[in-house]
Amino acid sequence: MLSCGQLPDLQTCAILLEGLCSSNDLLPRAVEQLTEMEGKKWKLNIIIYTIIIEGMCKAGKLESATNLFSSLSSRGVQPDVRSYNVMINGLCDGGLLVEAEKLLREMGAMGCSPDGCTYNIIIRGFLNNDEISRGVQLIEEMMEMGFSSDASTMELVLALLSKENVHPALLPFLEVPSRG
Repeated sequence: MLSCGQLPDLQTCAILLEGLCSSNDLLPRAVEQLTEMEGKKWKLNIIIYTIIIEGMCKAGKLESATNLFSSLSSRGVQPDVRSYNVMINGLCDGGLLVEAEKLLREMGAMGCSPDGCTYNIIIRGFLNNDEISRGVQLIEEMMEMGFSSDASTMELVLALLSKENVHPALLPFLEVPSRG
C-alpha cells in the first residue's frame, strides 16, 4: 500500500490494530502504532481507542487499559456504549467489581446510557465472582430499565439454581407466578 504511494485510512489502521491486539505478544506493537498515529496528528476515533483498550484488557493489562480509557476525553474522544462495555467487561474479568459498577454508574452521569449488553456484562461479572446478591439486584435493575437477560446470563442463573444449595437471593426465580 505504502509502496504504491497510498496511505492507509483509519479503517485500514483499525483492522491492523485489531490483528495486533489479538495476540498478547503483539500488543506492544499495537500500542506503539497508536502512539505513532497520535504523533502524526491523525484524527483518531473511539473505535481505534476501544480496540487498544480491549486488547489491553484481554492481556490482563487493566491498569494500562484504565489509564487509556480515563484519558479519552483529554484526547478529544468521548467513550461510547461499546467502549464502556469493553472496559466494564475487562474490570469484571479481572475481579474488579467495585470499579466495574462505578463505571456503570459513571456512564449515565456522562450522558452515555447503559444498554442491555452493559447490564448482562456486569451481571455475569458479579455472578461469576460469586457475588450472587448483587448480581440479582442488577438483574432487577436491568428489568426495571426495560432490558432483558441474554442467553449466557440466564445460563449462569440456571446453573446457580441447579446447585444443591441455592443462594437465597435466587429463590424468587424459582417462584411460579400466580394466575390472576
